[in-house]
Amino acid sequence: MPPISRRNALLLGGLGVAGTVAGGAGLWWSLNSREPPVAGEALEQPTALSSAGGALEASLEAAPGLFLLAGRKAGALGYNGGIPGPTLRLRTGDVLRVRLVNKLAEPSNLHLHGLHVSPQGNGDNVFVTVESGSSFDYQYQLPAQQPPGLYWYHPHHHGRVADQVFAGLFGAIIVEDPAPPAVSSDRVLLVSDTTVDGTGNVAYPSLPERVAGREGTLVLVNGQANPRLVARPGERERWRIVNCCVARYLRLRLDGQRLQLLGMDSGRFPSPSDVQEVVLAPGNRAELLVTAAAGESVLRAVRYDRGSMPGMTGRGRRPGPPLGQDGPPDPYGTALATLVVTGEPVATATAAAAPAWPPPPDLRSAVVSARRQLVFATSMGAGAGPGMGMMDFTINGRNFDSGRADLTVAAGTVEEWTLVNRSPMDHPFHLHIWPMQPVAENGRTVETATLRDVVNVPANGQTTVRIAFRDFSGRSVYHCHILDHEDLGMMGVIEVR
Repeated sequence: MPPISRRNALLLGGLGVAGTVAGGAGLWWSLNSREPPVAGEALEQPTALSSAGGALEASLEAAPGLFLLAGRKAGALGYNGGIPGPTLRLRTGDVLRVRLVNKLAEPSNLHLHGLHVSPQGNGDNVFVTVESGSSFDYQYQLPAQQPPGLYWYHPHHHGRVADQVFAGLFGAIIVEDPAPPAVSSDRVLLVSDTTVDGTGNVAYPSLPERVAGREGTLVLVNGQANPRLVARPGERERWRIVNCCVARYLRLRLDGQRLQLLGMDSGRFPSPSDVQEVVLAPGNRAELLVTAAAGESVLRAVRYDRGSMPGMTGRGRRPGPPLGQDGPPDPYGTALATLVVTGEPVATATAAAAPAWPPPPDLRSAVVSARRQLVFATSMGAGAGPGMGMMDFTINGRNFDSGRADLTVAAGTVEEWTLVNRSPMDHPFHLHIWPMQPVAENGRTVETATLRDVVNVPANGQTTVRIAFRDFSGRSVYHCHILDHEDLGMMGVIEVR
């Protein structure tokens, strides 16, 4: 029997599972038999916790254990005994109180990705450390203008973010629509990837994998491998999709079905638009209306070329058809889920138009108080040779330092940031607390006003955004949402005052 690694012993030590694995032949066989993933099971929805009377009180216990991943038990991390964690369903103006109980063998904390809430005190404060064996009580007040839509939560303790998310710590947040579109089913699909090693535990990455941004060998939806969804012809469903992957971009297609994009990231669009595919960088979310047509269709992540570092192997990509153009599914893509549409067609009631939603304020007409440039760069660390040393991941030439304010912004102002990528890999940029409006990419004007909290900065390219620093002051962060790159230093501190 191969020895269990120190890293995996730490991963599993909180429940004594490591000793069980090392000493129990039956359990060892179940974990190390290398059986193929179990695919095609009915899609399961995460447990939902819903607010009532303007508040939701929840407890999230982060702990190691044996979890079902692709139908097989593996040593991983989860919230409240599951992967993914429970879905938190809220309404605009609600108060959310969360007790985070840390039963991991290492520090952790909690970040509510995309929500416009205070970063101070026990709010969405990523500078909080919840030590192993302790707990922390968070409280978040959702503002009255919080856009309805899809958000998510995950740990954000610097240096451990990628490991903990890759091992299973994530869950969805839904801010309910006051006037939702008529649908037959409302489904949450959290897409994640991970790798299970020969000891039956979530694998620890090599240095080249961290530098590239790790991509797991298992690509899962709600912890399942290619789960099955069933609908009747004519039914319209709402699919809420989160890219929870550490580094993998998702170029999504569902050929043979009608797709309408209802919203991306921080809220709803004024009206849904027909699409053939949607690209989600790590951390992005999309809400789709799927009108079912008879037959079987596969939700597929076709290949996306996010670039590579010189001298690194195994990073090649075979792109699918150009964005916005017809073309066959990429045969090298990954099947995420299968939609089976069968039975008697339904009446047309669910095909009614989705309620209109007011557009967000367009910041292109706002007075800009400051223009800044943030430069994302990678370089070989001192004394490191190609393919063997540590890379430097910087913003404006600096690695992350929690004690330093990299940007100081006046509260209540609008700023324009040009995000410049001087590396050969895409970097998805995430700003906490305050949503961004993209206004240009590689010199091309963005014609519509949308709110995003993750924008892609293409390799050797640039993206320009405008940000309204309204409602809240305090210290927070911005970073690359390839979580390995964040952990390696591609993050900065912003102070709004």
